[in-house]
Amino acid sequence: MKRMKLLSVLVAMVFIAASLAACGSPAQTGSPTQSSNQTQSPGSDGKQSTTAPNAVDIEFWTFQDLHVEFYEKMAEKWNQEHPDRPIHLVTTVYPFDDMHNKLLIALQSGVGAPDLVDIEIGKYANFLKGDIQLVPLNDIVEPELDNIVKARVEIYSKDGTYYGICFHVGAAVMYYNTELCEQAGIDWKNIKTWDDFYKAGQAFKAAMPDKYWVSVESGDIWHMWPMLTSQGGDMLKADGTPDINSPQMIKTLEFNRKMIDEGIAVIAPGNYHHAEEFYALMNSGAIASISMPMWYMDRFTDHMPDLAHKMAIAPLPVWEAGQPRSAGMGGTGTSITKQCKNIELVKEFLAFAKLSREGNIEIWNTLGFDPIRTEVWSLPEMTNSVNKFTEYYVNSPFEVLNSIKNEIVAIHNSEALPATLDAMKNSVLTRAYTEKNVDIPAMLQEEQSNIQY
Repeated sequence: MKRMKLLSVLVAMVFIAASLAACGSPAQTGSPTQSSNQTQSPGSDGKQSTTAPNAVDIEFWTFQDLHVEFYEKMAEKWNQEHPDRPIHLVTTVYPFDDMHNKLLIALQSGVGAPDLVDIEIGKYANFLKGDIQLVPLNDIVEPELDNIVKARVEIYSKDGTYYGICFHVGAAVMYYNTELCEQAGIDWKNIKTWDDFYKAGQAFKAAMPDKYWVSVESGDIWHMWPMLTSQGGDMLKADGTPDINSPQMIKTLEFNRKMIDEGIAVIAPGNYHHAEEFYALMNSGAIASISMPMWYMDRFTDHMPDLAHKMAIAPLPVWEAGQPRSAGMGGTGTSITKQCKNIELVKEFLAFAKLSREGNIEIWNTLGFDPIRTEVWSLPEMTNSVNKFTEYYVNSPFEVLNSIKNEIVAIHNSEALPATLDAMKNSVLTRAYTEKNVDIPAMLQEEQSNIQY
């Protein structure tokens, strides 16, 4: 009886949300966007015709506007190549938490889920609990495993079943402001270890006392997670349990705190590298470097225009020679829900969009991401392409990517990851970087014991 009552409540919540979406503002309820894959028709008014009457509607949810542009382009390509099976994307962009919460309710209740959906990696484990309501994708993924970075589908799998496909490798790299480095007399190309990085920071601070060598985040984990993985550490142990009080974590946080205390590093304004306050400070030329994944390239092009032709991309420093110089960070797994009305058609479209050579080239051209299909990394249309990314950076992203392609460490994922990341973002990093006289090992032991999942 309790189960039936809970189900009734969930169904009611979905219908209430649907009613609100019909009358609320886009900012509150998401912004429905009709895709642009329409056919041209020489009508008397000279306007585009409506979508082909036999096109199959595919309802798609995402939390990222940029993803919509990519999928619309791929839907248009699909319709050109498959005129006998046209599709019509009906897309809704929701705020991040709203979308994941709404999706979880819809899947638990069995009512109101989309056909196709983007699920962020930090939330993904929530959808692999109990009776999984996502469609297995083994029949489209397994034939491509030799052509892709396998880890970027394994992070969306459980017990050998693949449920999602990532947009990118998310290789962690360093971004250097070459103009500031030159003015301070620092050759960023010679930085190989974190000790080199620290010494360069000391020299930079001596040369430019009013600026900072590097920025760190007190509200997000991208800057420091690869510093764990290069040592063999991670947020989780191999068995999927939290591991935030490890020797590797202690070493990483104490190193960053030392740079903060010495004025070499600054905590990002707004607490993370996606805050408008941070964009403004970085764009002003006040910070010489940051560590972020390659998917951050478009944040520079779109939010920090004054740094064009100044920023270089480089492999991460390591603690000791021979350690891996990158890790696969972040990700969005695109999945099909079991409420999808045309599962086989949507599967074929998803494989076309995210596993094919054509789709992976478009991922680079539209999104600026490092695509998971490795053969495209060395194609002339990638390495010699001219787009906003190649115009912005002083060196080739793919030269860097190819130099580290065998050193990109995969992270562990499990049902414990969302709670572990929440602890890091909401408490651990703030305490480690700002708490006076903090005993980092003791603090981490306390925070580890408080994680519940």
